[in-house]
Amino acid sequence: MSDDTIRLATVGRILHRRRRLLAVLVVVGALVGYGASLLFPPSYTTTASVLLPGQWEERELLTQAEIATSSQVLDRTAAALRWSGVDGPGLRDRVSVAPADGNIIKISGTAATPARAQQLADRMAQQFVDYAARLAGDDPGPEAAAGPETLRKQVAQTNRRISELADAADPGRTVESVQARTELEKLRTALQESLRKLEQADPATDRATMVVMGPSARPTGQAPPTRTQLVAGGALVFLLLAVVGHLAAARVDRRPRTGPEIAAALGSELLGTVDVPGERRTPRPREHGARSRLRRLLGADTRWDLPTPRVSGDEGSRRVRYRRVCVRLRTQLPAARGFLVVVPEGDEIARRAAGQLVSEAAGDPSGTSTGRGYPALRVAEVSTEQPLVPDRELESGALVVLSAGNWTTGELSGVAEACADAGHDVVGVVVADPVRARPAPAAVPAPRRARTAVSVGDDARGGRV
Repeated sequence: MSDDTIRLATVGRILHRRRRLLAVLVVVGALVGYGASLLFPPSYTTTASVLLPGQWEERELLTQAEIATSSQVLDRTAAALRWSGVDGPGLRDRVSVAPADGNIIKISGTAATPARAQQLADRMAQQFVDYAARLAGDDPGPEAAAGPETLRKQVAQTNRRISELADAADPGRTVESVQARTELEKLRTALQESLRKLEQADPATDRATMVVMGPSARPTGQAPPTRTQLVAGGALVFLLLAVVGHLAAARVDRRPRTGPEIAAALGSELLGTVDVPGERRTPRPREHGARSRLRRLLGADTRWDLPTPRVSGDEGSRRVRYRRVCVRLRTQLPAARGFLVVVPEGDEIARRAAGQLVSEAAGDPSGTSTGRGYPALRVAEVSTEQPLVPDRELESGALVVLSAGNWTTGELSGVAEACADAGHDVVGVVVADPVRARPAPAAVPAPRRARTAVSVGDDARGGRV
């Protein structure tokens, strides 16, 4: 698992084998989300639109959006709303402004109630339009409105005065009169050109005043995140964290999982692999206390990262594997009288395999007084935390039987050191694999005719008696 690619099958295995633990974590995440929803009061958001007529570039729209969130507009809005304890800086986190397509500025307001949200968005839009008009010189005050019209009247009066002076001059009789009329016409042309340029420079000639496109709609639903979203998000986050945590733990796990790796950790050689039917999952060593009971209740006392047990053959094929291990022991040490079978404490699969191995060795039909049969085996369960192996008596070495993927390299090294300390040489390793027994075929009932024949025969014999 530590070097394999993470696949969907691995995630599915986590969801299946840790379903009780994951269900509890999902409930806890939902409760955390619900608690977070109590800390954040519900809020409502609505949007008001402001239309900017004329031709506007993108950077100009962005400038107008910045103006809408300026302190002047916020202060004016707070003064217009007259909300208790709310000033201009306090509104900065409640409003957002963004330009949209079609020269439209979207002004959004967020408040605790739908009515307040609608009021905030409308007042914000109106104050922005008023402030932008004042910056552009479109102040609706009487002096500002009368300025351009007064200038036009003065230009018209000047034109009439020029016409009167031109008519009063001697019409073409002297050179001085011609020059005077020419200068007066130049002055008239210059005034008209200046007035035309002034009108072109006036923003009101090409851009009309900004317009609020109606009142904002009153919101009917809460702004995200809602309580439902927080509850669902908390449950999903806890589920994802649990799955990622399982994957990370399996990624950094360095427990030997193959026979050669286990044999190398024990400093010996692999004698074979045997099958143990009837166990779908490999349990962890049994512990006592509230913590272990909680682990069993949540289903965390079994390994989830082990592959699904394969389907085994029949009883005869499984016994062949055990006999082969016994033959290898006899071949490796022909003169050996017996071996100590070391099983890690709590490894139920290895304990059952060791018991089957002892039965096969004891039932060897080829054993004779010359010692050519299978060696005798004696089982000893050893704790991996503080391993203590029985002292050597008549055994010629130790045979370690264990299941794969349950023990670290350090624990296996401790078992090997305990064997050496007791005077036992580790002569081999046997790996026990949990398998699913093949279902026995249904018994075929005897033919009806055969059963009838047997019955008739019995009656006949009974008659002769």
